[in-house]
Amino acid sequence: MKKVSRAALTALAVVAMLAAGLATASAQDQIPTEKGPILVVETTKGTFEIKTYPAEAPKTVAHVIALAKQGFYNGLRFHRVVPGFVIQVGDPQSRDMSKRALWGTGGSGHPIGVAEISKKLTHIKGAVAMAHAGDPAKADSQFYVTLAPQHPLDGKYAVFGQVISGEDVPARIQVGDIIKKMTVKPGTE
Repeated sequence: MKKVSRAALTALAVVAMLAAGLATASAQDQIPTEKGPILVVETTKGTFEIKTYPAEAPKTVAHVIALAKQGFYNGLRFHRVVPGFVIQVGDPQSRDMSKRALWGTGGSGHPIGVAEISKKLTHIKGAVAMAHAGDPAKADSQFYVTLAPQHPLDGKYAVFGQVISGEDVPARIQVGDIIKKMTVKPGTE
């Protein structure tokens, strides 16, 4: 067995730490600095905030913001929870427990009409993107939050935001948990 010098081990450790730092920096670098509206999502498990990206997904952000201002998301239940993957909400049928078998199939009835998929915005932890049933242009009111990086979803779904506070809340969400209130505040960054 070949001996490895202390200097070589130190160099490898430094390279590993730099690589880890670059990976973290690249995820943080992805978060645009624009001042988009902030969605405040008050749930039965706590509150989290979503910074939106209107420069990258203008119609998507405008659509979700309009729905939030109308109170559309208030009282909706999270209908899909996959630990380590995503939580999903946005089906108005989830207000009715007798329609549980249909949860995840409904929307506002007004699809966005465009697929604003950006190569700049990827599925890092806390990314917020529009769900769809096969055609990204037909995304409507359902959105999801990633609980860990999910890069296989990149290029298939429109990322329109990022969780910026209450980052621990999405991981505590379970199927049936409710959005008590979803409001909009101006971007402050």
